Amino acid sequence: MTPPESLAPASQGDVRSEEMLLNMGPQHPSTHGVFRVVIRTDGEIVVDCEPHVGYLHRCFEKHCENVTFLQSVLYTDRLDYLTSMGNNLGFSIAVEKLFDGLVVPERAQYIRIICAELNRIASHLLAIGTYGMDIGAITPFLYTFRDREKILAIFEAMSGQRLNYNYIRPGGVAYDVDDRMVESIKAFCKYFRPRAQEYNDLLSDNDIFVRRTANVGVLPADLAIQYGCTGPVLRGSGVKRDLRKDAPYSIYDRFQFEVPVGTGRKGTLGDCYDRYMVRVDEMIESLKIVEQAVAQLPDGPIKADAIKNRIRPPKGEVFARVENSRGELGFYVISDGKETAYRVKCRAPSFHNISMLSEISRGAMIADMVAIIGSTDIVMGEVDR
Repeated sequence: MTPPESLAPASQGDVRSEEMLLNMGPQHPSTHGVFRVVIRTDGEIVVDCEPHVGYLHRCFEKHCENVTFLQSVLYTDRLDYLTSMGNNLGFSIAVEKLFDGLVVPERAQYIRIICAELNRIASHLLAIGTYGMDIGAITPFLYTFRDREKILAIFEAMSGQRLNYNYIRPGGVAYDVDDRMVESIKAFCKYFRPRAQEYNDLLSDNDIFVRRTANVGVLPADLAIQYGCTGPVLRGSGVKRDLRKDAPYSIYDRFQFEVPVGTGRKGTLGDCYDRYMVRVDEMIESLKIVEQAVAQLPDGPIKADAIKNRIRPPKGEVFARVENSRGELGFYVISDGKETAYRVKCRAPSFHNISMLSEISRGAMIADMVAIIGSTDIVMGEVDR
């Protein structure tokens, strides 16, 4: 008995495939925040994708225009909340540039660098730990959080906080560090130096991890520059760009360190693996800076006398930028001579780094989207602001 014509198998020439829209997020565990990506697929292949942001918008800039300069530091903590010290530093430098001839005390400058680089290490630890877990490796996540906890304990002793510190402020820092804190920083440096090899043994040289990240999400250098990508995302494509070297701010010109870049060591230059390895290598370079800064830490005051009690900069406009853990963080500030800024504009690196997602996702597998998004290490607090 022959089947009805409607159920009969179609010949190969009659087979048609249809594209499907797939929502990834906004509450997907591997989108690293409240982030939604609408993926257009053909089977398991990503034809195109469209990032949707704005779920974490908190009116950061408008808040800064309605509270004092000192109160605005609280809001910078909530941008890249994994590198709050770097946010504090960038905004503080912008406010200080409004004061003509303002000199930040030497001790405060060194404490700032120590905090910024320790926070960079803590941020990269979370980045590589969660990235491994995205792809299925649980153990590295536990190791990286174990070591990150030691840095958070230092910050808690210094500022009283574990995440949003409000520690680096215009004119200096909020509190001084005592000998016990300095010794704890030295102890961490000694402890952490051999740890990088542990991460390489667990993750960097893991065959499954390499197969999931090498030759995936390749970002050419010219495309990265066109989209304004900075930080490890840009350096992963082989571009040796780091503000700490190219446009030194604070006292970074006093320290010796290298700028790691992607080399295509396991696959194609600019792939997910290169972006990951840049962060692993950067942790050791940040450790070098911390060790030098602690060894050179001078005595003296921690706040500039000119703005110790009241911050009311003269009229003017400035733009200041720093090399944060995710790239170049910039603040454009206009002052009209009051205690509150007339205008504040934030240039967030994660916003640019995620903007090119559709460019490097076309042709990838759906499962590769997790690896691609994780390799950009975005924080939605600064994407949405």
